[in-house]
Amino acid sequence: MKQFSSKRSIQILAYLLNEYGIHNIVISPGSRNAPLAIHFSESPAFNCYSIVDERSAGFVGIGMAKSEKKPVAITCTSGSAAANYYPAVTEAFYQNVPLLVLTADRPTDYVDIFDGQTIRQKNLFAQHSYGDFQLLEDSKENADDLNFEIIKKAIEICIEKKGPVHLNIPLEEPLYQLVTEVPNFAPVEKTIRKKSYTLGSTIAAEWNTAKRIMILVGTRDYSDELEMQLSQLVKNHSAVVLCEVNSNLRNHKFFSHIDRYIYNFGEEDFKTYAPDLLITVGQNVVSKKVKQFLRQAKPQHHWHIDEVWQPDTFFSLTEKIETTPENFFSALLNVATLEPQPYFNLWDVLRDKKDLKHQEYCLLTGFSDFKFFQLLSEKIPEDINLHFSNSSAIRYAQLFDFQENKVYCNRGTSGIDGCTSTAMGFAMRNEKQTVLVTGDLSFFYDINGLWNNYIPPYTRILIFNNGGGDIFRIIPGPSSTNALDEFILTKHHKTAELIAKHFDFGYTKADDEDTLARILDNFFKPDLKPKILEIDTSKVENAEVLKKYFEFMK
Repeated sequence: MKQFSSKRSIQILAYLLNEYGIHNIVISPGSRNAPLAIHFSESPAFNCYSIVDERSAGFVGIGMAKSEKKPVAITCTSGSAAANYYPAVTEAFYQNVPLLVLTADRPTDYVDIFDGQTIRQKNLFAQHSYGDFQLLEDSKENADDLNFEIIKKAIEICIEKKGPVHLNIPLEEPLYQLVTEVPNFAPVEKTIRKKSYTLGSTIAAEWNTAKRIMILVGTRDYSDELEMQLSQLVKNHSAVVLCEVNSNLRNHKFFSHIDRYIYNFGEEDFKTYAPDLLITVGQNVVSKKVKQFLRQAKPQHHWHIDEVWQPDTFFSLTEKIETTPENFFSALLNVATLEPQPYFNLWDVLRDKKDLKHQEYCLLTGFSDFKFFQLLSEKIPEDINLHFSNSSAIRYAQLFDFQENKVYCNRGTSGIDGCTSTAMGFAMRNEKQTVLVTGDLSFFYDINGLWNNYIPPYTRILIFNNGGGDIFRIIPGPSSTNALDEFILTKHHKTAELIAKHFDFGYTKADDEDTLARILDNFFKPDLKPKILEIDTSKVENAEVLKKYFEFMK
């Protein structure tokens, strides 16, 4: 016999989540949120996942939401448990991932009286959420009607904004009173707004008079419609499309390896290759060099296209276009003149030169982080979900070809926290193989991402272990200090072998090129359990290999 929570607020919450199609619930253990755990786990409408560590749980929720492109609810007990969600909330905020954060709480009059596990949870995430709400305890007057409206509003904002919304839920004791049936609730009148878009009056004129049009695409999910629209714009060489590895765009006329082409740009190059019309799509751009380039280029016109964010990243924004890129380019293609421009040829000549030098360097270099990424790009299967951790991993990935896969990276706040958890959450809700490529510090930092029972056997993790945060040997500055090894890059001699055994992952290690190539030939094939491949490059001066690459590319 099913047993549900007797708490009316939880019954209403579950009803509305189901009505809006939110069925994935990530639950972290605790007593104060027991009514939620009991109710959700007993209902056939919900898929419940037990993730012990709240910091990991928040990122698991992000991975699930990105996998299914639907909101996910996460719930925890009161006190510091709620605060541990904060890294994931900030990531979801800047990446626009719909996360409904359900924090159980002590009754409102228990705050600041030193009761156990009680902190100021109301508005806890206010700086980085799209809505902050608090329910009434069941005993309050009109609680049912008011809670119904509060929850409905919270869910609709989460869906509209595609971002985190916080719902704090004070719960009075007793917490474990159960019922075998839940009441019927009134039908929901959904009021989610659908935005329309009309092309601005100056847009067509600015496009048709521009001679040097650049479209820069940052972090975004794959869209076949957008890919087709941009392909049409470059078909006759009317524009230059720069895209990063996590832009998820594929066309041989797109410029897909920005840092290959512009890393060694000087002042004259900034002028030579500058656009007069810059159109930016998507969110965070990985390449620091392209930011430097476009900030100095000072284009006459800069349009940014996004439903939520209109950042002036390049200090030149002239047009805020608040719609989806698909809506915008659909309208633009009806009025745009698509004439061939010499600007495309200018970039194309640069690409041919740099791509050739890239291939030459790949033949010259030996076993290293760089060689690992080269081999991976050659041997990884097509049409998988490829997750890169932050720091070195995503930067190396920028230099190689992974365009036949869907690529993901937590570039909202660009932190290493949660990279593993996000990838594992994604894998839990996806039928295709998920592969995580991560540095050693990112992996060790988020070990709890493996602490659950839901990771599919076809999941794969590749760790390139260079013995520390090698990114700090690559970027300028840290190497000049005495604190580098111990306090900045955090040099170590740890391996993932026992971690793999602890979490029942298969484990293989490679510390030379031949072994690595041989293992990669079979690593992605089906197996009975998920697997980890650790590539030990700790005896190689990886930073020097990469620095020499950019010197060679001049």
